[in-house]
Amino acid sequence: MPKLVTPLTDIQVRNAKPKDKAYKLADGAGMYLLVNPDATKYWRFDYRLNDKRNTLAFGKYPEVSLTQARDQRKAARELLASGTNPAATRDQKKQLANDVAANTFEKIAREWHANRLSAWSTATAKDTISRLEKDIFPEIGKMPIADITHMQMIAALRKVEDRGAGEVAHRLKSTCARVFSYANQHGIENRNPAADLKDVLKPVKASHFAAISADELPAFLESINKNDTRLYAPTRIALRLMLLIFVRSSELRTTPWSEINLETGEWVIPWQRMKRGKLTINPDQTDHHVCLSRQGLELLRELHHYTGGSTYLFPNQRDHGKPMSGDAIRMALNRMGYEGKMTTHGFRALAMTTLKEKLGYRHETVDRQLAHAQKDKIASAYDRAQFLEERKKMMQHWADYLDGIKNSSNVLHAKFKQA
Repeated sequence: MPKLVTPLTDIQVRNAKPKDKAYKLADGAGMYLLVNPDATKYWRFDYRLNDKRNTLAFGKYPEVSLTQARDQRKAARELLASGTNPAATRDQKKQLANDVAANTFEKIAREWHANRLSAWSTATAKDTISRLEKDIFPEIGKMPIADITHMQMIAALRKVEDRGAGEVAHRLKSTCARVFSYANQHGIENRNPAADLKDVLKPVKASHFAAISADELPAFLESINKNDTRLYAPTRIALRLMLLIFVRSSELRTTPWSEINLETGEWVIPWQRMKRGKLTINPDQTDHHVCLSRQGLELLRELHHYTGGSTYLFPNQRDHGKPMSGDAIRMALNRMGYEGKMTTHGFRALAMTTLKEKLGYRHETVDRQLAHAQKDKIASAYDRAQFLEERKKMMQHWADYLDGIKNSSNVLHAKFKQA
C-alpha cells in the first residue's frame, strides 16, 4: 500500500531552509519541491511510463507557486492516463514556442520576397524590399509574426502616412497583407492584421502623369531643337523618338539594335519585353509593331552613328553593356524646365489626346499603338493585325503634324480618312 503523503502548505514551501545536501519535500502524487544547498527551490514530478522512470520539471519557486505546480501535475497525470508522455508534450511546446519566436516578420517577409523574385522585374523586387527595409522592418521586423497586433500594424503605417507618403503607406499595407498570408499558408498562424485595415489609412486620390498639351508643343519642340541645356545628342534623339513613337520609356531605352532593321524600317518589340508580356499569369504574347514613320527611321539612322557599336540604342554612359538609366529622360525634361509639367509617361498621354482630338483618329487605333491591354483576350492578336496598316498611316500623319509645328507652318487638324 503506497505511503500517504500530507500535501505541502504555502508556509512550508516558503520557509523551507537549505541543508548541506539537496533534499525533497513531497506534495504527493509524484510531485515534490527540491531544495538545493544554495537555497534555490525547484518543482519536480516523478512518473513511470513503459517501466521507465522519468522526471518532469515544473519550474522554479517562487516564480511557479504551489498552486501552479499542482495544476501542471494534474495536466501531466491526465496525459499519462491517455498514454501520452508529458515530457514529449513539453518538448513539443518548447519547440513550437521557439519556432514562433524565430518566425519574425522580417524573416518571413524576406522568404516571401525571395519566393516572388522570378515573377517580378528587377525594379519591382528592389523597390518592394527597399520599402520594407525602410518603413516596416524597423517597426515590427523583429517581432514574431504571430504576435503582431492591428494597433502595431497601424502605428507602423501611420508613420509613413504622416510624412506625406500616403500612396506608399497603402502599397505597404498590401505588401504586408501578402506576407502575413504567405505565413498562414505555410502553417505559421497569425491574425493578418494588415488585411483588415480597409478604412484606417486616408484615401489617396488618383493622380495623372504630368503631360503638356498640344498647344504647348511648339515651345517644347523649340526647346529640344535649341538645346540650351546642352543635352547629349543621343538624349535629344531619345526625347524626339518618345514624341514620335510614344512607346513606354522602359521599352525604348532597353531596345537592342538587333530588334530594328534600318533598311526596311521594321521595328518589332518581342512580347517578352512588353509590359503585359511580363505578367506571370496569362501574359500577352503579341509582339508589338512600333510602326516607324519616315522621320522616326531617319532619327534611328542618325542615332546609329553615335551608338551603333553598342548593344542598345541608348547605352549607359558609364557602362555601355547596360541600357540608359531609367531616370535619364526624366532628368533631361527637368533640365529643360519641364519638371512637374511633363513626364516620360506624358508623351503617351500627349499623343493619345492629340491623335484623337486634333487629328481625329479612333480610340481603338490609338489604343493598339499604345499597346494597351484589350478586354477581349481572344480578339487581341487579331485586332492588332487588323489595325496595323491604319496605325502605319497614323504614325506618319503624327510625324508630319509634329514637323508642321516645328517648321511653324499651318498645321492641319482635319480628320484623317481612315482606311
